[in-house]
Amino acid sequence: MSLVELTPAAQEKVRELIQKEEAGKGLRLAVKGGGCSGLSYAQHFDQVKERDNQIAFDGFAVLIDPKSAIYLKGLTLDYDGSLNGRGFVYRNPNASNTCGCGESFSV
Repeated sequence: MSLVELTPAAQEKVRELIQKEEAGKGLRLAVKGGGCSGLSYAQHFDQVKERDNQIAFDGFAVLIDPKSAIYLKGLTLDYDGSLNGRGFVYRNPNASNTCGCGESFSV
């Protein structure tokens, strides 16, 4: 099992965004302090850093720093682009509590 998984919908959206805006960069998934539940998810396009975990997907890589990897192990990232969709959706088996918006969690 990979450190994180991306559903086909999430992979398609990431490829689309990278083509439009961030060619040559990877999708960084991270955890930072804050949010309703104590920890928040962060995502942005970035260059590879020395100690990053790199997970290869077709056309891009997901980058995760070692500290965030502890909290993201087993995460599935999905994308909901429907009319009432929330965009990227995190399914984290390590989260003991999540807020209503799905952007923050606690362990």
